[in-house]
Amino acid sequence: MDTVIIIPARHASTRYPGKPLAMLKGAGGVSRSLLERSVIAGRRAVEEAGGGIGLYVATDDSRIADEARRIGAEVIMTSESCRNGTERVAEAVANAGLAPEIVVNLQGDAPLTPPGFVTALIRHMHARPEAGIATPVLRCDAESVRNFIADRAAGRVGATTVVSDRLGRALYFSKEVIPFTNGRGVVDGAVPVFHHVGLYAYRPPALAAYTGWAPGPLESLEGLEQLRFLENGHPVETVEVSAPGAKFWELNNPSDVPLIEGYLAQMDWA
Repeated sequence: MDTVIIIPARHASTRYPGKPLAMLKGAGGVSRSLLERSVIAGRRAVEEAGGGIGLYVATDDSRIADEARRIGAEVIMTSESCRNGTERVAEAVANAGLAPEIVVNLQGDAPLTPPGFVTALIRHMHARPEAGIATPVLRCDAESVRNFIADRAAGRVGATTVVSDRLGRALYFSKEVIPFTNGRGVVDGAVPVFHHVGLYAYRPPALAAYTGWAPGPLESLEGLEQLRFLENGHPVETVEVSAPGAKFWELNNPSDVPLIEGYLAQMDWA
């Protein structure tokens, strides 16, 4: 297969233990696990791409593996030593003997990911064969910025923001709201804050390089795996995406459940 989508999932989350098995209500009050909703998001992306893409769940936990098999997803078991999703995806590719051109890391805590975000990333990688890693960014609306600020004011570690250069390469990712706007939500007619979508596309050599680097101080401080690429001088290309009428938010903390359930309730596919 030219492309594979891997959903890394672990049970031992510091902020939200057992998160992949958390139940979320969607349209019509139907409850599904976060893992099932993430797999549904992956399947929608495969369908939009026209098929021919492998979809796997990578985990080190038998409970998550059992849930993945219950919903008909293929499972790749990985070790408990993986420190983040990128390491788990890299190990999954090696363990399963996969040899794709493009590996997509669909985070297991982002069930609201529109399929167009995934296909936009795949198209970008095909158009730029020199790109080792790319990730989507979404220009915030005023509501999203308010949610970011509310999380930080409450001391919660929430969504990630990103700033990029004029060529679309990431300059920095942060759990703080960047850039600083001196309290202004709109600057020159636009919201200048970009939400980093927890989704990556890699080429296998970039994944292999990543596993050979030790975590750096910025990655450790921010708790953001993608900073390891920047700290080692490896460019991360950003792809601006949009989804008019759709809402995007990750399940970072238990307090995010009502927000995500409210968004799911508005979606006919959920």
